[in-house]
Amino acid sequence: MKVRRLAAAAAAVAALLALSTGCAKFVEPYKDAPRSGHDNGAPADLVRMPDGFSNVATKCDHGNRLYTAYHGDKGYASIAVVRDDPTCAKN
Repeated sequence: MKVRRLAAAAAAVAALLALSTGCAKFVEPYKDAPRSGHDNGAPADLVRMPDGFSNVATKCDHGNRLYTAYHGDKGYASIAVVRDDPTCAKN
């Protein structure tokens, strides 16, 4: 009986640890590089793709168009830049 109780307690602790680490992304602070400011001007244009494909965000920055491809909440993305994009006004 004591072995069962110990096994049940160990299983409960393991389940609790699994649940708490699964939600750690929501309480983890951003680990961004240092930055000099924020661009809270115009919002980025989003291109949402069907499930299984990466989404894209695009925004102008000082006359250059930036594209960032991301996939959900994953820790990776790719970036492309169109230098001196005529659709972007220099600021």
